[in-house]
Amino acid sequence: MLSRPFVPLVCFVVLSLGARLASAQVVYNGTDGPGKGKHVVLVAGDDEYRSEEALPQLGKILAVRHGFKCTVLFPIDPADGTIKPDYQQNIPGLDALTTADLLVMGLRFRDLPDEQMKHLVDYIESGRPIVALRTSTHAFDIRTSMTYSKYTWTSKEPGYEGGFGKQVLGETWVAHHGAHGSEATRGILAKGQEQHPILRGIKDGDIFGLTDVYAVNLPLPGDSQPLVLGQVVAGMKFDDPPASGERAAKNEPMMPVAWMKSYKGSSGKTARIFTTTMGASQDLSYEGTRRMLVNACYWALGMEDKIVAKTSVELVGKYEPTKFSFGDYQKGIKPSEHELK
Repeated sequence: MLSRPFVPLVCFVVLSLGARLASAQVVYNGTDGPGKGKHVVLVAGDDEYRSEEALPQLGKILAVRHGFKCTVLFPIDPADGTIKPDYQQNIPGLDALTTADLLVMGLRFRDLPDEQMKHLVDYIESGRPIVALRTSTHAFDIRTSMTYSKYTWTSKEPGYEGGFGKQVLGETWVAHHGAHGSEATRGILAKGQEQHPILRGIKDGDIFGLTDVYAVNLPLPGDSQPLVLGQVVAGMKFDDPPASGERAAKNEPMMPVAWMKSYKGSSGKTARIFTTTMGASQDLSYEGTRRMLVNACYWALGMEDKIVAKTSVELVGKYEPTKFSFGDYQKGIKPSEHELK
């Protein structure tokens, strides 16, 4: 039997661990709205495109404008509890996926320990929906433990070639198609998909991002259906013309930059999947891009009947995204700094 002096110590340890876990994530409790009662977990973790900035803003929009409860998780430096996008092996709080109705992810080359990776794999294979942004096509680069190695972006496991990206999302990393850092992306609606619920309230050119178009292998596999094509732009401004001269060939044909598909998990249940190779923090500065992402969340959850003619996607609070690059993330930021003020 524990002695009395030890009981407060046990309580202190439990409370301390709970406080540390809570401080590694941020939760936006949804207000009234169509999303009330639904839990969205947004998992950031890439070292270039500032998902640690994009996903909190997207979570705020989903919570404040639409009523979803949103939990945002981050790559955390275990030494000081700050957000460290280039720390590949730690995203605390992934057990939140146990109660998630939707996973929104912005991951790149994560090498998570088994106890964390298991929560992601359990979700992926459960048949629940996923909305995946930018580098999530190459979300995992498993090196430390081989338990979940088949999810690695270069997987050659028979029947699971290309890993999570290829098998679940429809593509793994291929290459840059537009010129990285100098040719932006303009979204052109795929022919025949103009009336799709994800594109409601969106017309050609509304979707825009400073990130370049990614290459994909055509045709996309299985039941993948392109929704938005990426026009390579001759510059980095919203009104720049399409690439011309020798670069014009980059738009013949245009690469899909957003598509939908299904994935049947090992549970036997089939999930709705939406993937876009756009979605860096700077891309969320553009209203049309935000509207696509919010509409995609509704669609993934089977709530397309709740998508109105022009979904509310106004930014929540101050949003000044950092330019995408390696290493130039905002240092010393803790998840609590992303709380609603």
